Amino acid sequence: MNVALVFLAAIGAIIIWWLAGQRLTSKPWLEASPVQAVAGGQEPPVVAVKIGLYVFLGVVGALFSLSVSAYFMRMEASDWGGMPVPRLLWVNTAVLVLSSAVLQWARREARLGHMETLQPMLAAAFLLAALFLVGQIQAWRELMSTGYVLADNPANSFFYMLTGLHGLHVLGGLVVLGRTTARSFVADARKDRLRLSVDLSAIYSHFMLAVWLMLFALFAGWANDFVDLCRQLLNQGIPG
Repeated sequence: MNVALVFLAAIGAIIIWWLAGQRLTSKPWLEASPVQAVAGGQEPPVVAVKIGLYVFLGVVGALFSLSVSAYFMRMEASDWGGMPVPRLLWVNTAVLVLSSAVLQWARREARLGHMETLQPMLAAAFLLAALFLVGQIQAWRELMSTGYVLADNPANSFFYMLTGLHGLHVLGGLVVLGRTTARSFVADARKDRLRLSVDLSAIYSHFMLAVWLMLFALFAGWANDFVDLCRQLLNQGIPG
């Protein structure tokens, strides 16, 4: 249980730091209030839309944190067996990092109004995210072909559950990114709404990348080493 708490604290610290960084560059005093926007018949202000996304990401983060906590607690059982990490996951991780980086580039181009470069950037980010999902499915197939089926071991079940849950969230973001990409090719599309859509897609993509890196570290065993190190440091700091 102590291991799970330390790991969850690390996840929470990273999420809080990331969300705080997203708000450092905002200027809420320049935004219209939601009441003023509704009274004037305008669309909800940017700050309100982003807060809604942050709340949703907080719920998603809590869901994965509880799942990781259950993972750590289940590891202590005697029937827990090791599971190899497919090499394809390394490629998938690189693809997801690249997709997030390209989307961040598209975010910058949208803010500058460079539509000629925004469109290919969005299309590339979409294709890379889709390739990540295809790679995840292929990794499942490789594991199943070598005998690591879902119900064979609790470790297998957690792997398929966590990667599947992450994949569903990536798929949801992919749907939104696809709509944003299609909108960028519309000649009379509103530039402010397009910039907001790209901004939200980038934030969501970065968050899901952070979640995947945490999961990948968990499956590779690095998270256990990190937690053990933190626990040793905490024990050394407590006088006997």
